[in-house]
Amino acid sequence: MTIRNQDPSLHSAAVCGICGIASADGSLDPGRLAAMSETLVHRGPDSAGTFIDGGVGIAARRLSIIDLETGDQPIANEDRSIHVVQNGEIYNYRELRAELERAGHRFRTHGDTEVIVHLYEEDGLDFAERLRGMFALAIWDGPARRLVLARDPYGIKPLYYRRADGLEFASELRALPRGEIDLDAVEAFLAFNAIPAPLTIFRDARKLPPGHLLIWDNGREEIRRFARPAPAAAADVRGEGEAKLVEELRARLRDSVRAHLVSDVPVGVLLSGGIDSATLAALAAAETVEPLRTFSIGFEERSYDELADARLVAEHCGTLYRELVLRPDAALLLPALADAFDEPFADSSALPTYLVSQLAAEDVKVALSGEGGDELFGGYYTYAADLLALRAGPLARLARPLVEALPSSSRKASLDYRAKRFVRAVHLPPLERHHGWKEIFSAEARAELTGRRDGLDPVDLLRSRFAETEGAELLARLQDVDLGLYLADDLLVKTDRASMAHSLEVRVPFLDPAVTSFALALPTRHKVRGLRKKILLRRAAASLVPERIAQGRKRGFSIPAAAWLRGELEPFARETLAPATLRRQGFFQPEPVQRLLDEHGRRREDYSRQLWGLLSFTLWYERHVERTPGPLPSRRALAEAVA
Repeated sequence: MTIRNQDPSLHSAAVCGICGIASADGSLDPGRLAAMSETLVHRGPDSAGTFIDGGVGIAARRLSIIDLETGDQPIANEDRSIHVVQNGEIYNYRELRAELERAGHRFRTHGDTEVIVHLYEEDGLDFAERLRGMFALAIWDGPARRLVLARDPYGIKPLYYRRADGLEFASELRALPRGEIDLDAVEAFLAFNAIPAPLTIFRDARKLPPGHLLIWDNGREEIRRFARPAPAAAADVRGEGEAKLVEELRARLRDSVRAHLVSDVPVGVLLSGGIDSATLAALAAAETVEPLRTFSIGFEERSYDELADARLVAEHCGTLYRELVLRPDAALLLPALADAFDEPFADSSALPTYLVSQLAAEDVKVALSGEGGDELFGGYYTYAADLLALRAGPLARLARPLVEALPSSSRKASLDYRAKRFVRAVHLPPLERHHGWKEIFSAEARAELTGRRDGLDPVDLLRSRFAETEGAELLARLQDVDLGLYLADDLLVKTDRASMAHSLEVRVPFLDPAVTSFALALPTRHKVRGLRKKILLRRAAASLVPERIAQGRKRGFSIPAAAWLRGELEPFARETLAPATLRRQGFFQPEPVQRLLDEHGRRREDYSRQLWGLLSFTLWYERHVERTPGPLPSRRALAEAVA
């Protein structure tokens, strides 16, 4: 793809899967390292590279996107004493390269990865603070016998590690040995439908948190934070007029999109029809010479089918547009999804994200997506509820008996669902109330489901993050909790696994310092007022997208799970969650699960998120623990699932 105003002589080189071993006794089995790399082939099917130095080995799987001739990894410094493997993209590598060349460093490649090894030579362990991009990387410093792992400040790229007679790391948990199930992780999964860092589903494995280094130095291990994007203190929020802020935001978004478009292969946009992806599509279309490619997913259920808005955006921006209407085949799609995720994951929007990634991968190797826009600019209904609760709490408590009597609807974001969530949590303190709007299983429900009453309180993870931002505006603090946990451990995990299952690299321009530093300094009035959300972003996008999109309600790749679980998916759900299966696996009591199925089917309550979580866990356990995981499904098999 040709990008306007870009220097074609410099490129970035995407490698989409990394792994490695640092043994405590100085021995290493090359076959084991090769096997780890092979499990990541879907992340990088184009080539593979390995470097071994005594008891340490690092490996990379490459998805060739840019610098197609010289970008293979690992990449070394001038005397080949230091090597690096990287998953991701560094967007300020041109500036860093020029600076490093002035300091005397010599480069052999045209890509971004080589900048990392020279920057490490120059700045030591402070190198990561200067990187603008999405990355998970490993540096082996041979002379110092030091292995350094780093993960970008927002957690866009994943990185797992395991301590066992040394250290093992990988882009996905599937490359590491399995072990005992961590019951605290199960507890967190039941609360969030995802497993937050540093936990993983296995007791012996951990996620490196966003913005952290792991330093393995001659067998000694240290974890150190190098970056913490945070909201501005209340006294330091931006005070300029709205018109000036709108112009600045538009310029910052344009700068980020331009940086994220750099590629020697076609780039597309995953288009939901909402304001975030529409803004990205409009800005990207203006930066490319050839027509931009856009992709969307729709549904037969009318309240979930947003293809009309996606088509409107595509026509407005003059893109090459493709779409797919989803017809679910649970027996194929849900097990395929369980295969793609290496630990239990139950955000149901993973299914359409998985399928729109499949669609996009037929035409492109890189796509832009709108993750981060809601957390940064105030896009969720929960943010409006957070502010409304400060005024309407007493009235909501009085209205609760009437609200609880409302019948359960299968429509998207139905009034009864949101109203019940609101009245049930409105009396809680701000953080617990915010969690209450989104909680999957309450503490009482988890105890009934598992019989376990003395484990981790998952909300403590939220409380720890919340405590770090004292002095900022309340809404900004709640957004920060979502940025650090929901975005990093749910949305970005979903996007990474769903896209990488099809060897598609997805980039997220909202999560660029050019944008985040601006958004984190905005006052509440520019994000949420009453029931209006994303106020400043919508005004910045008004000149870029159709008015219906700029003023429309929130969009996203969500599915009609409530309707499906009362219709064509109900038999599959009952079979998958059969009492015999639950007893065999030993995590969930059959009686409360059957009650959830019955009450959801009878429309007494919308338990679709709870049931989706239980389905996801059970299918994951069957495929990743009770048997050895096989290769990810072929595109032909997936095509048959939605035919």
